[in-house]
Amino acid sequence: MPATLVERMAQTGIPGCRVVATEHLSNGFRNANFKVQLDCPPEFIVLRVYEHDASLCQKETDLMRLVRASVPVPEVLHSAPRVSDDLPPYVLLSYVEGVNLAELKLNKDASAIAQAAYSAGETLAAIGHFSFLTSGWLAAGPTVTVPLLEGADPLPRFVNLCLASEHLQKRVRPQLRERAHALMWAWARRLAATEDDARLVHCDFGKRNLLVGSSAGKWSVAAVLDWEFAVAGSPLIDLGHFLRYERAAHPVLEPYFSRGYVDRGGKLPQDWRQLSRLFDLTALCESLTREQLTDDVEAELVELVTATVENRDPQVL
Repeated sequence: MPATLVERMAQTGIPGCRVVATEHLSNGFRNANFKVQLDCPPEFIVLRVYEHDASLCQKETDLMRLVRASVPVPEVLHSAPRVSDDLPPYVLLSYVEGVNLAELKLNKDASAIAQAAYSAGETLAAIGHFSFLTSGWLAAGPTVTVPLLEGADPLPRFVNLCLASEHLQKRVRPQLRERAHALMWAWARRLAATEDDARLVHCDFGKRNLLVGSSAGKWSVAAVLDWEFAVAGSPLIDLGHFLRYERAAHPVLEPYFSRGYVDRGGKLPQDWRQLSRLFDLTALCESLTREQLTDDVEAELVELVTATVENRDPQVL
């Protein structure tokens, strides 16, 4: 990002300040994020530039403003959702100190991880308190636009569409594809009972998008980042994504995560863990339809699908 553009964006949102330094942040795969140091308060901000889909700027801005009173998110300091004067859509956010949950897990401090996982559960329950009239894709407003997939049995049918993909078929052996198909349809009636759920779902509620910090010796979620994929649907989507790598034989995040979720008012059906894995199976299958995947990512996705189909712990970290 040219320094002159960063300067213009920062000064548009925070007049009178000059940029002292800019650091590219590693998180964010579809949009560019920069930590910007200014010569006046606030000393640090985050510049988020929308390179993939211009409409996501307004969507994310509206969502963060909607949930800010009850969900920890960065403050929106300035939003420019439209392309103008050769500047792309962008937003200026408050800079939140912390580490992502994936980094916290690396230090193997069981007490800190348990506290952060419990807080993540509380945070997810708070997100689910926001509801819509119907489920579907979210746009600016936030408003629901169209259903996630028209017709009955959307989840099994969506997996069928993925299994028919040329790219997926090159990566997944026929027997595994058949078992994934059979598993989803065996649960079709139970999955159908979740179709009317229309609560706010982050849809990328993973360790990379959760900043955590310690205050008075206690770890908690400091900010939930990257709301671009958010939809109206079942919180089981986020539950499955968050626990994607959890192992029943060697639990790290459980039971703290689900306990925090329930304590904050979240509702869990008796078979929630199996249902959440099936919701996540749809995301795993979708990822395997993409044209370009590195060998290590492909192998990891196939193992996660296999573990779900075989109802066992995944053999990846």
